[in-house]
Amino acid sequence: MRAIPLIAAMWCGSVLLGCQSSSPERTQAPGSATANRCTASAVDKLIGQKATPALLDQARQESGASIARILRPGDVVTLEYNAGRLNLTTDDASVIQQAYCG
Repeated sequence: MRAIPLIAAMWCGSVLLGCQSSSPERTQAPGSATANRCTASAVDKLIGQKATPALLDQARQESGASIARILRPGDVVTLEYNAGRLNLTTDDASVIQQAYCG
């Protein structure tokens, strides 16, 4: 009989822990370096070129992105937004059709 109140107290405690909020994310101060920022317009000149690993790395550096990926037709992709990621979409022949961040 003593186990039931103990179990109930533990359950209530775990529920309350689940309601706890996490600490806020740190934001960069105005004027500081904008790390992990992507500028897709910086690589618009690559549209129409064949996507290669070397071109992907060049595009990542020129856009200021921290990561980059090539998206081909039919590829399965994650949909979470990442401001520091460059996406290059291609056609079936691996020719770049679009560049965007996210």
